[in-house]
Amino acid sequence: MGFDEKIGNATENTAGKVKEGVGRATDNERLEAEGRNDQASANIKQAGEKIKDAFKS
Repeated sequence: MGFDEKIGNATENTAGKVKEGVGRATDNERLEAEGRNDQASANIKQAGEKIKDAFKS
């Protein structure tokens, strides 16, 4: 996994957590759901990169 990809996935995950928190605090269900989706997307990308790394070894 490249360093840039790790940072990108971590940034997307953090942004998703922030969105989810803001959505929860403002009672905005759409924003909260977007945050959860962003986190899920980042986790899926990270898992894919780990699988690629496992086959490179």
